[in-house]
Amino acid sequence: MREISYREALREAFDEELERDENVVLLGEEVAEYNGAYKVTDGLWSKWGSKRIVDTPISEAGFIGMGVGASMLGVRPVMELMFWSFHSVAFDQLVNNAANMRYMSGGLCNCPIVVRGPANGGTSVGATHSHTPEGLFAAFPGLKVCSPATPADAKGLMKAAIRDNDPVYVMENTMLYGNKGPVPDPSEGDFVIPLGKAEVKREGTDISLIAHGRSVLRSLEAAEILQSEHGISCEVLDLRSIRPLDQDAIMETVKKTNRVVLVDESKPFCGVSSQITTLIQEHAFDHLDAPIKRVCSLDAPAIYSQHIEDEQLPNPKRIVAQVLTIA
Repeated sequence: MREISYREALREAFDEELERDENVVLLGEEVAEYNGAYKVTDGLWSKWGSKRIVDTPISEAGFIGMGVGASMLGVRPVMELMFWSFHSVAFDQLVNNAANMRYMSGGLCNCPIVVRGPANGGTSVGATHSHTPEGLFAAFPGLKVCSPATPADAKGLMKAAIRDNDPVYVMENTMLYGNKGPVPDPSEGDFVIPLGKAEVKREGTDISLIAHGRSVLRSLEAAEILQSEHGISCEVLDLRSIRPLDQDAIMETVKKTNRVVLVDESKPFCGVSSQITTLIQEHAFDHLDAPIKRVCSLDAPAIYSQHIEDEQLPNPKRIVAQVLTIA
């Protein structure tokens, strides 16, 4: 199977969906002639033109609101936030409007939008550009949230998101855009990964590491260290979707290994890992042989210093240390 980068996989998803459905459009700051701030949309404007790939003013409230309105009339907008940290200036549109449209119309109006962009720390861009708000948006009924860790997941989940009739918010990671991995060739058929399906990225028997986004890759690194240096077999479960959440997959891995460490780049207070902890306590408590442990970002605004920020985020050293407390 060929290998392509995370950004190429996203671009391929956009290109295929633009071809498949004439109602799909890409909107955002610099996504057209500049080919995207992260070159994810490179070449799409040249191919599809200004009616399908649209540069917007620097006004998240404006173009997200425009996309929500357009989606009610049959358009399927895919809108890029240059950083998910800018969600706050479009919060009413993202949460109050998009999330409630279908419910308040009695199912008469859908809001088939995708809002995507990087939601991560680790790049030394400071506290105002390093948010991980997946747990925040997952808290609102009517919204769907996913966080792909690999190029294949990036493509498959993006295609599913574009076809979904509900708002889907895709949390990417700038540190993954250049990562390469196997992705099925378009000639092999339509490659779509359903929202709400987790995947075991590494089989194991002693302890489960449950993660999403870049934390999956950090968990895989930690699993290698634990196996080679301590003889501990770690299973790594990639959530992929935050909402809908694959509760069955979570329970299966807990019942298999009986020990769990949740790895989550979000802050620990009211984060994604907090919700999963509650689910495990409610539905699989009797299968636990040790307390549930978490490795989250340290509970402070993102630190600008690269060396300190590396320690603030989940990393293999911190994961290994946490696993050794219960293994």
